[in-house]
Amino acid sequence: MPRTTRTSAALACALGAAIIVGGCGGGGTGASGPSAAGGGSGQVKVGLITKTETNPFFVKMKEGAEAAAKASGVELLTAAGKFDGDNAGQVTAVENMVAAGVKGILITPSDSKAIVPALRKARSAGVMVIALDSPTEPQDATDALFATDNLKAGELIGQYAKAAMAGKPTKIATLDLAPGVAVGKLRHDGFLKGYGIAEGDPSIVCSQDTGGDQAKGQTAMENCLQKAPDINVVYTINEPAALGAYTALKAKGREKDVLIVSVDGGCTGTKAVQSGQIAATSQQYPLKMAEEGVKAVLTFAKSGTKASGYTDTGATLVSDKPVTGVESKDTAFGLQNCWG
Repeated sequence: MPRTTRTSAALACALGAAIIVGGCGGGGTGASGPSAAGGGSGQVKVGLITKTETNPFFVKMKEGAEAAAKASGVELLTAAGKFDGDNAGQVTAVENMVAAGVKGILITPSDSKAIVPALRKARSAGVMVIALDSPTEPQDATDALFATDNLKAGELIGQYAKAAMAGKPTKIATLDLAPGVAVGKLRHDGFLKGYGIAEGDPSIVCSQDTGGDQAKGQTAMENCLQKAPDINVVYTINEPAALGAYTALKAKGREKDVLIVSVDGGCTGTKAVQSGQIAATSQQYPLKMAEEGVKAVLTFAKSGTKASGYTDTGATLVSDKPVTGVESKDTAFGLQNCWG
């Protein structure tokens, strides 16, 4: 989607490398710093800080924020970490956006605990802060949370996997995210809850962190197969990790007899469900998170009323092989609502 914000290239340079709003070449307004943002128009400014700028999930989130900003007539500043987990980059982005005069910041925290001091400082400066997708720890470090219920998303695929295995003995591999990231823990715990087992259950024969990366997902699956060659159920934090697992399983000739379930609902992942590489996924809606966040900041700017608490932006189980007792939609629905 083409850019719809009115942030100048000059402002982008002034805010530093952490602010990703476009190139820093010619054609700017000649502004020398954040105070010049918006050309003195008095336009409401909203900041969006994602974990990265390349992950399709966050690309779609940015598109949602841009569309909402254009429709609402607000100015959007966007930023991202250099990699998933780049807390320092996000802290810098928060500080720069506060200096630029944003009324609200929407953020997907890379480190749910480490980002808290920066967010509290922003709030003390009068900026409303909304977490998108992932909560902070503690959750009340932000004014509000607009997100998928990641515990529920995990629970849906856990219920699906349990029903699909139909009482067969299982050996489960969990391909997780990384320590200290709330979204990863919530999805993992939700899967276990949906499957009806507790952490440490003997049916869990291997657990590996993947960072949500396809190559690391493949390596993790290879490691798990070395440890337990007869794995027959694989939970993955997201679809890139799931596709990495599928590649490893296919290399061993196991791709047709291992059930893979995942979370996210991106277009690539939904197509992988359609092709049978992934049995089911829980689809979430990043565009809605960002749209609702921008609207909430505008409401705050106009009325002083802050968003509060948790807003569930929804999750849908997507599979072309439905199971009894677990509500789902087919991939036709999934492809109509996917992202990436």
